[in-house]
Amino acid sequence: MSSPVWYLAINGKSYGPYTADDVAARLRDGRINPDTQVYGPDTPTWAPLKQVAALAPLLNTGQPPPPPPRGKADEIDFEIHGTEMQFVEVELDPGESAVAEAGAMMYMESGIEMTTLFGDGSQSGGGGFMDKLFAAGRRVITGESLFITVFTNKGAGKQHVAFAAPYSGKILPMHLGELGGHLICQKDSFLAAAKGVSIGIAFQKKFGVGLFGGEGFIMQKLEGDGLCFVHAGGNIHIRDLKPGETLRVDTGCLVALQPSVEYDIQLVGGIKTALFGGEGLFFATLRGPGRVWLQSLPFSRLADRMAKAMPRLGHGRKEEGSILDVVGGLGKLVDGG
Repeated sequence: MSSPVWYLAINGKSYGPYTADDVAARLRDGRINPDTQVYGPDTPTWAPLKQVAALAPLLNTGQPPPPPPRGKADEIDFEIHGTEMQFVEVELDPGESAVAEAGAMMYMESGIEMTTLFGDGSQSGGGGFMDKLFAAGRRVITGESLFITVFTNKGAGKQHVAFAAPYSGKILPMHLGELGGHLICQKDSFLAAAKGVSIGIAFQKKFGVGLFGGEGFIMQKLEGDGLCFVHAGGNIHIRDLKPGETLRVDTGCLVALQPSVEYDIQLVGGIKTALFGGEGLFFATLRGPGRVWLQSLPFSRLADRMAKAMPRLGHGRKEEGSILDVVGGLGKLVDGG
């Protein structure tokens, strides 16, 4: 019977396969630690080594394992309302805070105080000027504002603040502490988060990915151990990729992925397929292990369809969707348009 194999996620890259003895050797020489993310038998997704029952005994070396790190982000409760045009209502205890992009707020109760911070809101009032300057610079690179809005409960009891999605789709609650503390997503998908979550940038290492990936050379990186909310268009499909498993998707349909997933760009078939297939020139190739989140309706696709329809709407034509509309110029000739 063959030994179980394990994969390790180190600095955003996947390594393996390893046996349990290989993992033990890396623990001894300090190359990994109890918090290193592992993937293998009986682990449906990446998990800290110390939480994997089959590997936890490797930590018993005479010294008790170190306690898990104390969370830095505020712990917030929430409820998502709606089906298509959703909003999330966040419940804050006295002193708790949530951060959001400008314009995301829907309503807030009387005990909530709204302030603006320079940077990404992860400093929680600490950090020097240069830390905040670098955080603000990262946000500018991703196309966001220099500032982020913070909503703090200054009242005596629980208070609520709500954030609305910018267009039809779904709001995804992402607990970074359960996802390895790190998530890469589209640069415009972040909606709100518990204060303490860092919103930075993730540079694509391959130039082709940045040039043709549909989301630019950089994507957004969310780091921390708190809760954040990501918005996507249409419906959401979640895939857990096994080690070596690949999935090809439209570049605009990729919402988020764990850093263990390799992300590359591939040409769509031959020249004829690329030019006349209607799917663009490139698609994204994702290689596991790790989890990816896909959206059925990217906003860029929706905006493109709306832009194409606007000239027709301006003429008040009534044959939308008919064979005359498909033919285009013939339709105008027949109806005198």
